[in-house]
Amino acid sequence: MSEGDLIARREGAAGILRLNRPKALNALTLDMTRAIVAALDAFETDPSVAVVILEGAGERGLCAGGDIRGLYESAKVKGDLGKVFWREEYILNARIAKFPKPYVAYMDGFVMGGGVGLAGHASHRIVTEKTRMAMPEVGLGFFPDVGGTWLLSRAAGELGTYYGLTGQTANGPDALAAGMADVLIDSSQWPVLREALTKLAPGSDATAVMTRLKGFSASEQTGPVTAQRMLIDRAFAHDDVEAIVAALKQDGSDFAQATLQAIADKSPRGLKVTLKLLRLARASTSLEQCLSREYLAALEVFDSADFVEGVRAAIIDKDRNPKWQPPTLQGVTPEIVARYLAPRDVALTF
Repeated sequence: MSEGDLIARREGAAGILRLNRPKALNALTLDMTRAIVAALDAFETDPSVAVVILEGAGERGLCAGGDIRGLYESAKVKGDLGKVFWREEYILNARIAKFPKPYVAYMDGFVMGGGVGLAGHASHRIVTEKTRMAMPEVGLGFFPDVGGTWLLSRAAGELGTYYGLTGQTANGPDALAAGMADVLIDSSQWPVLREALTKLAPGSDATAVMTRLKGFSASEQTGPVTAQRMLIDRAFAHDDVEAIVAALKQDGSDFAQATLQAIADKSPRGLKVTLKLLRLARASTSLEQCLSREYLAALEVFDSADFVEGVRAAIIDKDRNPKWQPPTLQGVTPEIVARYLAPRDVALTF
């Protein structure tokens, strides 16, 4: 159907979506988002397409996230790329969750940020021994968006709170334990499984596809983060970031110390906004509610100094020394957090 930054075509019974920017680790652009929408339109109405397969070009991973550089340049000049990109991206995230045909996401290698939005809402989510899944937005003065608050708030125990506030990476077994994936396979089995998916009978339902995937499941394993579940559930159960930090300090274990270090360099306002959104998402009844809330918060992020500074320090200058505003958790008042939840004259239409 098309080539370029997105390859969309039919292979047998499968509609293929291949993110095709391997040098940029398949970072998602606005044009790619629109191309995915057009491809899904075609796949949905094509009776010969039994299943959609999402995959990434190259050897490094599915998708490193959104095109942060483009958003950075737009934010610096008070442009509207964020408003347009996030609107279309979030609407696509919701569509993926409700896509009427089986949608299989192959989450090999790096799957971060916007990549989680394309894969995490799939009906069938495959991870491997090479999966490195993360929502690291708090390190950019942002928060886990693309429906990330919905996914993380429904992770087992407080694993989602941990991943959201630390930006740490989940391997395949950890992603599975957190409910962010459905099947763990060995990556060497993917070509055989992929071929089998292209030969599915027309009209194959979600159960038939899951049965096929389970036939390739690797043996169960416990990931390093899941092994710390008791500590994570205890420390991250609090509803304010300062209390979480205090609980980690009180524990004092090596894992607690490493977690404190992971939190310490994050945006204080990003941390508090993230926790607030996660707790609100936990009480929400739909992905769309969370995406609508995330959109309002994202527009406030785009106007904040922390986003530009976080991207500068992590991606542009790479000095890893962001100057957050305010610089401490204590400086992030309830009034600051409330701005991220304030109504605006915008709305998403799903």
